[in-house]
Amino acid sequence: MGQREDAKLSCLNILTYHRELLVSRLRSIQCILDNLSACGFLCEEDVEIIQRTVTKADQVRKILELVQCKGDEACEYFIYIIYKVCDAYIDLQPWLKEINYNPSNEIALMKVVNTDPISRYSSKLRHEMGRDTNFIMSYGQRAETRLEDLYTDTLMELLNDSDESLGFLESLDQLLGDHAAFNPQGETTYVMGDVGVGKSILLQKLQNLWSKKELQTDAIFFFKFRCRMFSVFKDTEQVSLRDLLFKYNCYPDHDPDNDVFDYILRFPEKIIFTFDGYDEIQDDLDLINVPEVVSPEEKAHPLQLLISLLCGKLLKGSQKVLTARTGIELQSRVIRKKVALRGFSPTHLKTYIDLHFREQEHRELVSVQLDANPHLCGLCSTPLFCWIFFQSFRHLHTMHDSFHLPETSITLTDIFLLLSEVFLCRSASPAHSLLKKSTRCASETFKRGLKPLAAFAKLALQSTERGSFICSQEEITVCGLTEEDLPLGFLRPVSECDGSQSPATFEFVHITLQSFLAAFALVLDEQAAASSILRFFTECSRKRDSACLPLPSCIRGSSKPSEKQLFATNEHLQFTNLFLCGLLSKAQRSLMEHLVSPVLLKKKQALLKSYLSTSVKSSLRGLPHYHSDEGKKVHVMPNFLWTLRCIFETGSKDIAQMTARGITAGLIKLGYCNMYSGDCTALNFVLQHRQKPLGLDMDNNNISDYGVMQLKLSFSKITVVRLCVNRLTDTSIEILAEELCKHKVVEVLGLYNNNITDAGAKLVAQIIEECPKLRVVKIGKNNITALGGKYLASAIQKSTSIFDVGMWGNSISDEGAEAFAGALRHHPRLTNLSLSANCITSKGGQCLAEALKENSVLRIFWLVQNDLTDDAAPHLAELVQANTGLSHLWLINNQFTVDGIRQLAEALTHNPTIKEICVKGNQLSPEEEKQFEAQKRLRFH
Repeated sequence: MGQREDAKLSCLNILTYHRELLVSRLRSIQCILDNLSACGFLCEEDVEIIQRTVTKADQVRKILELVQCKGDEACEYFIYIIYKVCDAYIDLQPWLKEINYNPSNEIALMKVVNTDPISRYSSKLRHEMGRDTNFIMSYGQRAETRLEDLYTDTLMELLNDSDESLGFLESLDQLLGDHAAFNPQGETTYVMGDVGVGKSILLQKLQNLWSKKELQTDAIFFFKFRCRMFSVFKDTEQVSLRDLLFKYNCYPDHDPDNDVFDYILRFPEKIIFTFDGYDEIQDDLDLINVPEVVSPEEKAHPLQLLISLLCGKLLKGSQKVLTARTGIELQSRVIRKKVALRGFSPTHLKTYIDLHFREQEHRELVSVQLDANPHLCGLCSTPLFCWIFFQSFRHLHTMHDSFHLPETSITLTDIFLLLSEVFLCRSASPAHSLLKKSTRCASETFKRGLKPLAAFAKLALQSTERGSFICSQEEITVCGLTEEDLPLGFLRPVSECDGSQSPATFEFVHITLQSFLAAFALVLDEQAAASSILRFFTECSRKRDSACLPLPSCIRGSSKPSEKQLFATNEHLQFTNLFLCGLLSKAQRSLMEHLVSPVLLKKKQALLKSYLSTSVKSSLRGLPHYHSDEGKKVHVMPNFLWTLRCIFETGSKDIAQMTARGITAGLIKLGYCNMYSGDCTALNFVLQHRQKPLGLDMDNNNISDYGVMQLKLSFSKITVVRLCVNRLTDTSIEILAEELCKHKVVEVLGLYNNNITDAGAKLVAQIIEECPKLRVVKIGKNNITALGGKYLASAIQKSTSIFDVGMWGNSISDEGAEAFAGALRHHPRLTNLSLSANCITSKGGQCLAEALKENSVLRIFWLVQNDLTDDAAPHLAELVQANTGLSHLWLINNQFTVDGIRQLAEALTHNPTIKEICVKGNQLSPEEEKQFEAQKRLRFH
């Protein structure tokens, strides 16, 4: 009993001893007053006395004075409130640890109700965000789907500041963590991806997880914004940071002392921001010249506040996630982490099919269609296009007796025509019997829905022409749309832009749908001159194009890089052009003749064909050519890639043949062009008409196995096949082995940094054995072990043409090294070999060195980043001393000490022809390295 009395007295003493600390750090008193009153420690008169006190510090002093007067139990309960409501009293959590506070059994039984404004606001944010994100946006606005019932992860690739892969995220929790953050001073996680790849729904999932407290973060506030809202503000409009946060999310309740905003300013690390669609900001901004907003109390234009938040001038330390389409670049100083969304993998796609179709019959039907159409599989790796196809398939298959895809390759235009057909099916169609399905007739559906379709198309074109993604009720009415038309699904209400709950503005359900409808308007318009269909081609051609070079070369060449028009993108105009080509294609003629005068339609088709023909010739003449060891090369420009896409949408063999003839270079470089699998179909559509051999460099794209399938017909004439960094699996290698071994024309094969296993290595070995012209193979940074290494070594041993092999970054180990030693002995042709980063120890190094004594051809040999020690040094020294013709030996980042290096240095004195031995990064101190300064060919730097 005596100990309990001492404990009680200690709480009272603690409050006395730490009085000034509590006065300075205790900021929010509402929760303390509510609970002290509820438990009877303070009466109504006490509360009134406290509230009449002028300053916050004096209010805290009065509370402490009254609590201490009420006795020891009241003092401990006061501390217990701070202990329980930790979010509100985060300043005092270190103090609780300092005093080693643990509640007594009696106090622990007492109830604490969290009425703190900060905690209540956090709960309100979670509730509203959960309500807003529980359901996936329904394009038809009739049926809603729960997010958790349909959400499927996509491939989320981590990139460094040079856009090199750092692997893939395993969960959304890693998006906010420190993993792969290449710039600790940066403030923003930058998520990029192509149109429809799932950027918005990823943020929705992130928000939903936070609302349910299932996201691994200690952030208690989460503010979400859509970037297009920042384009709505007038140039003169100014708001405070407080209004920006609360007006466009929600306001705190019962916060007379502004505790919530005060907490936000003091603890920005407890906040998450998401900004969706950076590319949709239409203003021309310059990150360097935009005036910075440093004071959170200062009013400024919302765009200035956005930039200051992203740069960390406001709320530094808060977690920010920003999405944008691929190609929109930010200054490196702003970015903390970079993630590229790559769409559905085959596994993801199967999961999505199972979630989308509950009926096994439908799952099987869709799977059969996908298996029969690799190009459609490629399109469906993009979640938006996949969703449209699945929704359309289910709806049209339910409505009609039969529903089949076009016989030829399905295009993006086909996909969006399917979506439009589904929407128009809802307009004034008679209720069909549940027992009797109707026969599908797309042209009848479009004829019946032509009036609203034309009105939606006109609205889309007008919005596109003024560079806007948002339209008002007045603009909707002027275009001839009625209240009955809005539920069709083309538009959805937007409430974020005016900060109220009453939707006064609308937007198309996806920006790509707006582009599609704008193209439809150009085709339907019988008043404007026929040549007006080319207006966006002209605008896009004015935009200065940059070559598809590695990103650092593009943006770091000048001493003062300009960020002008950083946010501007013309991709929506490019999509409008693409859809125009599709709608005016021969394949769509039978449909379009029901909607527009056949004479005018034919005239527009002729104009488009003439323009594309001229454009292709001009583009091909303007491509930068240069000569190299592999012959005449050409760097493809991004606009030319859009031209290829347009040609495919038209389905015109004439233009494809003309394009194929116009490519005079022997090798096309398409690296870093953001190509995806669907682009391979467009490329193949042109290349299949080419007669002469051609090299194709498609490194650093996103073509995947579906893309390789689409190039099948072109491999008969492709001599250089470079597909490095493209997410290829053994499935792609099966196709390559079949086609390349059939035609035997390949000379260079680049497969670096993919997902190839030993099974794929066996197929590559087959290619090496059976293709007599193959000179170069790059297959580093895959998943090849000793078994795959044996396959490759055996094939290399038999080849008389191969002279350059790159194996950097596999795991062939000593067993694989021994196999390569056998291949090297007496090889007649191989001059360049890299076995770097392959887990090779001194045992494997010894085998390789002994074999090379019997090889007089190898000139460059890399064993960088292995596990070679001094045990291998005498064997390598003997190799050097033998003077077999080896000119470059790289042993960087191994385990050699000064003794091993001394043996190599001694060997160099007996070999006057070797140019260098690179030994940087071994186990030598700077002083030990100085011993070898006289031997210039022994490189430490």
